[in-house]
Amino acid sequence: MAQKYTGAAKTAGTSTKSAENMQPVHFIFEKSNYMLLAASVVIVALGFVLMSGTTDIYSSTKIVVAPLVVLAGFGLGFYAILKKPTTKA
Repeated sequence: MAQKYTGAAKTAGTSTKSAENMQPVHFIFEKSNYMLLAASVVIVALGFVLMSGTTDIYSSTKIVVAPLVVLAGFGLGFYAILKKPTTKA
């Protein structure tokens, strides 16, 4: 994972940055969080596709399976947001 470093602001007359002033920037989410969030969006969209249509509105796919798929997608999205990043010591 690429890390950015923030250092102290340049003052007049100093042109070199010392390694002591550099601190790594830690992002809130990792790549795995974004992947899980993207998967949850796809699962929710699949649930809505299963729910769509005008024929046979009382089919078990539309009233049982599709809402469960949508709820599973929302659950995965909440997990992706609340998942803590791994700490590297």
